[in-house]
Amino acid sequence: MRIAMIGTGYVGLVSGACLSEFGHNVVCIDKDAAKVAALRAGTIPIFEPGLDDVIATNVKAARLSFDTDMTKAVAGAEAVFIAVGTPSRRGDGHADLSYVFAAAEELATHLHGYTVVVTKSTVPVGTSRKVRDIIRRIRPDAAFDVASNPEFLREGSAIEDFRRPDRVVVGCDTDRAREAIKEIYRPLYLHETPIVFTSPESSELIKYAANAFLATKITFINEMAELCEKLGADVQDVSRGIGLDGRIGAKFLHAGPGFGGSCFPKDTLALLKTAQDSGAPTRVVEAVVAVNETRKIRMAEKIDQAFGGVAGKTIAVLGLTFKPNTDDMRDAPSLVIVPQLQAGGATIRAYDPEGAKEARRLLDIELCADAYEALDGADGVVILTEWNEFRALDTARMKSLLRRPLMVDLRNIYRPAQMAAAGFTYVSVGRATVAPKD
Repeated sequence: MRIAMIGTGYVGLVSGACLSEFGHNVVCIDKDAAKVAALRAGTIPIFEPGLDDVIATNVKAARLSFDTDMTKAVAGAEAVFIAVGTPSRRGDGHADLSYVFAAAEELATHLHGYTVVVTKSTVPVGTSRKVRDIIRRIRPDAAFDVASNPEFLREGSAIEDFRRPDRVVVGCDTDRAREAIKEIYRPLYLHETPIVFTSPESSELIKYAANAFLATKITFINEMAELCEKLGADVQDVSRGIGLDGRIGAKFLHAGPGFGGSCFPKDTLALLKTAQDSGAPTRVVEAVVAVNETRKIRMAEKIDQAFGGVAGKTIAVLGLTFKPNTDDMRDAPSLVIVPQLQAGGATIRAYDPEGAKEARRLLDIELCADAYEALDGADGVVILTEWNEFRALDTARMKSLLRRPLMVDLRNIYRPAQMAAAGFTYVSVGRATVAPKD
């Protein structure tokens, strides 16, 4: 099929590249001329493992291209995906749909022949209907349907998630739109991927509900971690013990400094606002949003306590992105924790394998070339993101570089007994603090 993808952000670029890998002819459209030029030259604006290879392969095969002008791309497309940003709106927390509606207005003028317009962006319930109304108002003569097709991609694993999803959710009203979407995702039938067809309203709510539920699991285990520290229990034992229950599951039960990223913070807030406006407030989601914000501040206080006060101390921070295998720092815990430590008088020396470019824009800190450079001369080390290269650091070398062998591990990637044996005072989350034996 001929597909136009409006937007080359995280969702649009990954989706467009993977759809071209399915054999479709895809044009990705963006108004940013410099970004399009870079993509044409083979420069990928985001870090996502495997994405550069998928793009290069399909550009070479002439199945994937990039453009600033949607005129020809939309006119020749059988399906047009809207994959533009929907950030939290300043002032009230609702999703900002201005980019979605602007895309709908522009594409309406270029429709030619029957087209299914697909909202791929994460949008509140009712948005697909509004997109349909916008297009119908501008082009009452056009033959089209609007469908909702939310994405469920995990940053750092997005390519595999697209190739082998748990499910594909589609909200549409007509058989013609249903058949068009089936054709787009036909390669997934080989993996017997469930395709769940619903109304557009249900499809839109499924996306928000899924993210809110996962965010709730994270928040729950973080609160249990606080309780473990008070009672002398081990949160990793608790997590394993409840996660083996098939009704609960082990995923997203890892205690840490709170969730961040491009989805959970804005989606939980948007769902909260939608529910309040609908007269059906979601008390659980309200608590999740509040607890997660408090969590990041609590972690900064935990670090301050571990250092015996951070004033005048140099702290090595390992990891700045909200999770490993991405350069995304949107709503990362580091954006709250690091400034709070600096406000307390700390000097921060940090290293992140992929987040340096964003960190320079968002934080006023010294960035180092590797973990050991960050450690050199520091009064202790804090692990904020669980990159694989931090999981097996040379403890003897670390100890020789630090002024004091102190580690605050907010991701629990080391064993307490191992760190104590290596001569470290080791502070983790939801587990007892250990110190080296005399």
